[in-house]
Amino acid sequence: MHAAATEAHSAALRTLLRSVGQIVLQANAFTGACVIAGWLLWDPRLACAALTGAVAANVSAVLAGYPDDDLRAGLHGFNGALAGLAAFSFIADTATATAIAILAATGTAWLLAPWTQWLRARGLSYFSSPCLLVTWLWLPLIANAPIANAPLRAPAAHTFGVAEFLSGTLAGLAQTGFASGVPAGALVLIGIAAASPRHALYALTGAALTSGEHLLLGAPASSFDAGLLGFNGALTALALADYGAAWMLGGVTLSAIGQAGAAYLGLPALSAPFVAATWGAQWLRQRMTS
Repeated sequence: MHAAATEAHSAALRTLLRSVGQIVLQANAFTGACVIAGWLLWDPRLACAALTGAVAANVSAVLAGYPDDDLRAGLHGFNGALAGLAAFSFIADTATATAIAILAATGTAWLLAPWTQWLRARGLSYFSSPCLLVTWLWLPLIANAPIANAPLRAPAAHTFGVAEFLSGTLAGLAQTGFASGVPAGALVLIGIAAASPRHALYALTGAALTSGEHLLLGAPASSFDAGLLGFNGALTALALADYGAAWMLGGVTLSAIGQAGAAYLGLPALSAPFVAATWGAQWLRQRMTS
């Protein structure tokens, strides 16, 4: 009895960690542990937010009777984790953020099945779209919510050396989970590399490339330093890693254009540029191969 309970607890922990690892598209418990360590270094509140959302989404998935294999792979928990991160990032009051995080994470879990079915019929993957849809529903109701991706401003004077560019690129990897800073980004990179060294290289390339493109488009250097310019490119590169370098590079550029457009309009794009760019690549590849 004790051994069975211990195994059940261990399996639940691995599922939770894989849910976090899926934020960077890796069904790997060690990746999830590295991402959590990055949050603890940057802001422990983010770790609480993500774990609250992941638990709520996974419990909802169990109650909905979703397949156990998908649950164990973290496919039902990661949108809940992202929903929790969004709630705690936009809402200052902890009690309100917790309530919104649980409700939003539950919403992503219940939305997942019909939404995924609709997307698969069109050859598309869902990625973080359930979190985006749910977050966009409640975000306008929060009067003091900051606007993500502020409009582009004229670039300030800034000298970029190799060290500075690497720091901003790593910060972009950290922003995949709403964190920032070199230590958090380095932990994310280590976590991805543990699951797939090739994916780690693609993520780093995507973050660097899209950051450089944003800077050429006139994005402020402060946004680059915070990692806000690189995370959509990193996620797009990860999503398209198995499509080949040409598709990956094209998708990353498309995500940069989408994020720049959202920033110019002052829209809270979050990870929508990554999702839209990847959908575009998937759709175009289907048309070219059919």
